[in-house]
Amino acid sequence: MPTDADLDVTLARNATVLATVDETSFLVDPLFASQGALPPIDNTPNDRNNPLVSMPEVDLTHDAVVVTHRHPDHFDEAAAAELDADVPLFCQPAEEDAFVEDGFTDVRPVEETASFDGVTLRRTPGRHGHGELAEQMGPVSGFVFEGAETLYLAGDTVWYEPVAETLARFEPDAVLLNGGAARFNEGKPITMGVDDVTAVREATDAAVAVVHMEAINHCLLSREELRAETEDVLVPEDGARIEF
Repeated sequence: MPTDADLDVTLARNATVLATVDETSFLVDPLFASQGALPPIDNTPNDRNNPLVSMPEVDLTHDAVVVTHRHPDHFDEAAAAELDADVPLFCQPAEEDAFVEDGFTDVRPVEETASFDGVTLRRTPGRHGHGELAEQMGPVSGFVFEGAETLYLAGDTVWYEPVAETLARFEPDAVLLNGGAARFNEGKPITMGVDDVTAVREATDAAVAVVHMEAINHCLLSREELRAETEDVLVPEDGARIEF
């Protein structure tokens, strides 16, 4: 299991986490908007403005930023405005130009592997839903952070074979999943639900935690339900340090 000195992860809200690997801190998927400042996700249930909850008071001091994809619940205009323009920012290659247009001066697209301050980052595949809908959602990625301990942050994906392959290849010590069973009015969920999380739990000996819960209008799976329907899975509250 990871130790405090090697791996420390704090959930802020939704998929915004601070992952500290060997004392190097990565701010992942910053969503900085105030509660209710963004419109609901189009064509989805629960027609409420986003985020549904306020940002908790957590220390998000970081050495670098990692964005799994540029959907507005993972990177928003408030984050673009508040982050330092010269922060090292790791992203998908397809989204490099958009970050440069936002004014960031140290954008580092990750084809496969990158290194930062002794930590190796490996970009991993994701599938943001099922069938044609997944294609429409565009490219998404996860990232593996390798230091003394290994963290697999899966990003917005459902359970499918490349997730199983990533678990088998890297044998992570800790896994962070995006849950919530987010969905549109038609089609299957586009992020992990109970069955997806259960499949991951059965596929790895790693500690497993689930974020991306109860913060965006189309995430319908509650923390209470996920906790009741799974075993040996951590479901942290907003603002909590994840006790791997």
